[in-house]
Amino acid sequence: MKALETLLSNLAGKVWGIPMLVLLVGTHLFLTIRLHFIQRHTGKGIRLSIAKDQDGEGDISQFGALATALAATIGTGNIIGVSTAVALGGPGAIFWTWITGVFGMATKYAESLLAVRYRVKKTDGSMVGGPMYVLENGLHMKWLAVIFAVFTVFATFGTGCAVQSNAITAAIGDIFPVYKVTLFGGEFNLVILIAGALVTLITALVIIGGIKKISKVCERLVPFMAVFYIAGCLALLIYNGKYVGPAIVLILKSAFEPQAAVGGLVGSGMIAACRYGVARGLFSNESGLGTAPIAAAAAQTKNPVRQALVSMTGTFWDTVIVCLMTGLVIISSVLSDPAHFVGLENDQYVRVAFAQLPVAGKYILTIALAVFAFTTILGWSFYGETCLSYLFGKKSIIVYRIVFLAVLFIGSVVSLGIIWNFSDLFNGLMAFPNLICLLLLSGVVVKETRHYLWEDRLDENGN
Repeated sequence: MKALETLLSNLAGKVWGIPMLVLLVGTHLFLTIRLHFIQRHTGKGIRLSIAKDQDGEGDISQFGALATALAATIGTGNIIGVSTAVALGGPGAIFWTWITGVFGMATKYAESLLAVRYRVKKTDGSMVGGPMYVLENGLHMKWLAVIFAVFTVFATFGTGCAVQSNAITAAIGDIFPVYKVTLFGGEFNLVILIAGALVTLITALVIIGGIKKISKVCERLVPFMAVFYIAGCLALLIYNGKYVGPAIVLILKSAFEPQAAVGGLVGSGMIAACRYGVARGLFSNESGLGTAPIAAAAAQTKNPVRQALVSMTGTFWDTVIVCLMTGLVIISSVLSDPAHFVGLENDQYVRVAFAQLPVAGKYILTIALAVFAFTTILGWSFYGETCLSYLFGKKSIIVYRIVFLAVLFIGSVVSLGIIWNFSDLFNGLMAFPNLICLLLLSGVVVKETRHYLWEDRLDENGN
């Protein structure tokens, strides 16, 4: 098992090397410039996200599409992912995660626009789309579309499945006594086994209903979980108020220093901070990954730009706000009590940080993790179904659901290191064809944006 973890870590390290960082961040910057800093229209995107567009073609509302995408993005990446980034890249990783979010908004806008522009209507009347359809219909590169779809299916088993179930059961295991049982020659925590079984069962009941059922559940859970978690972060920041300013200074300073160290935090230099910050930023907001556009393509919308603006706000909420809050909580907590963070790894940073909040801290974290992870599971299951259906037809969905649910349960008791490295590997692999697609079709994005947005053909009602 250790050998497998090492192998996956090495492969992920190669995928997330300098070429990927340059391609990803370069795409963010290129699209930001070419789209005249589209981020300045965030306010319009937020207003459109709550406006109704029932006259547009699609299967779910624009807010439903945003909620489904946010459900898949606002998850353990915002909590465990940020904690892992700090553990491996030092405080400076928070800066690079945030930067990935700010400039990644342009990429999320572009990929969502293309997904709606090149989506197709199936024989049953449903709308489907995503990078695989853009690659096939926009660039006529069917072979690359297949590669993207294959990588995405594998990625869903890590990013959207095993990582999430592992986070849920680990959080629940922290607040209940350990009851050891022996099964199949191995020793397991009974609480974690029961939690894993319940998560698998509830997930099965939801995903059977398809995208419409998934979006309805997400519309109800996403706003609640975001407000609940942000309130918990604010409580901790108030509790460690005098360390918030120094935490911001440390994050900015460590992002560009060869070596950063304070208390339990040891950074491996700017390259490591950038590598883990960007990787975790992408894991969190998925800008450039190509997944959120799959949900955007199902939205009821009159034109591609309208939904693209709505989708762009997902990265704003996910990374610019929520990830930053988590990062500030961790760093300010470390500065307030460095001794308690010495020797910690990965998700332990955020767990110890929330434990500083008397009585309620660990319960806030447990509830947030459980709800975040559950909604992420729902969103990614839809992504996987769509990609497998693209490859093998609608009949393959039932097979995918069975395998997905099996991996979901197994993931609750597998080593976290293996899961994260597996996720990093396939996230990077699926990002490559999507980013190539975005760069080659950037002219189409500009043309659509000029027609609807720059020439004032788009108002708050989408007319």
